[in-house]
Amino acid sequence: MKKIIIAAVSKNNVLGKDGKIPWHSKEELQHFKKNTIGFPVIMGRKTWEAIGKPLEGRLNIVVTGNKDFQTSFHEVVIFYSLQHALDFCKTSIYEKVYIIGGGEIFNQVINEADEMIISEMNFETEGDVYFPEIDGTKWQLDSNELFTDFTVHHYIRR
Repeated sequence: MKKIIIAAVSKNNVLGKDGKIPWHSKEELQHFKKNTIGFPVIMGRKTWEAIGKPLEGRLNIVVTGNKDFQTSFHEVVIFYSLQHALDFCKTSIYEKVYIIGGGEIFNQVINEADEMIISEMNFETEGDVYFPEIDGTKWQLDSNELFTDFTVHHYIRR
């Protein structure tokens, strides 16, 4: 099973500010949906709270250290560690799983992910959550795809 990080970042690597994505790009959201539809998406609790509802057509998995965390959505699976969430996906029929954030989850998984799909927006912005630094000794840029508001950088593990 491939573990794929998918994220949108500003030119200065900002992921979020005050618990939200500090921009809106319909085109980038369509790109995200096109890639992730039909596959599990793993996210941290803060990302889940920012989205506020399950992403349709995908198994939504929330990782949290809070043992009291609950959601009223039955289609959401909760795990208390990223490793347990990944192990669950390995035992399923899925050929890949997407890790969609946020910052803490990306920091935990960047050294074991197989691929990264990074949408780099065409601007810098202020924020309080950043994407981890991409280590060129571990990651190879495989391709770039230009869109109106952003460029998608596809990385594969060396």
